[in-house]
Amino acid sequence: MKTALNIPNQITIARLVLAIVFFILLSQYSQVTPKPVMLDVAAVIFIIAAVTDILDGYLARKWGQVTALGRVLDPLVDKVLVCGAFVLFAGQPFVDGTGHNVTEVRAWMVVVIVGRELLVTGLRGFHESIGISFGASLYGKLKMWMQSIAAPAILFIVAHEEVWGTAAEPTKKTLVWLTVIITALSTLVYLIRSRHILEESAPA
Repeated sequence: MKTALNIPNQITIARLVLAIVFFILLSQYSQVTPKPVMLDVAAVIFIIAAVTDILDGYLARKWGQVTALGRVLDPLVDKVLVCGAFVLFAGQPFVDGTGHNVTEVRAWMVVVIVGRELLVTGLRGFHESIGISFGASLYGKLKMWMQSIAAPAILFIVAHEEVWGTAAEPTKKTLVWLTVIITALSTLVYLIRSRHILEESAPA
């Protein structure tokens, strides 16, 4: 028998709790008086949350415990974790004494990432409202993998800049730009998939 608070959904809720702890850690961080251990802990928390994202979906399918709550809550927690991470990356906690943001994440990049999630969420809701499945595309999955790799990697690099040396800045920029580009491409893919539906639903 399916229950709303089955084990997969409990794992999803635990991920939301981890996301909140992650946000608290980053919001308390300051690049002016850096404490690398805070970023290390935050990165580990993010990785655990990302791994359990795979686990809850796998268990739900394996045990036949896919629920309406899980279908809504699982992607919502993903978006909260990723969008929250990049919003904080572009914020004051990571601005050093010279006014430079050490994560290399800019405000417009956050707009691309958050805007994409809002747009795709809207498209998914529209499709499902008319009874059409709107599963994740290859680019959508690649986007999630890239974001899940980039976020903790950036934290580890910022925490240990002295170890990375001159490779730190170009590595962070590469991770950030790859994330933004793949996110933008996935948006275009979803818009193309939805074009015929949107055209048909438009008023004459």
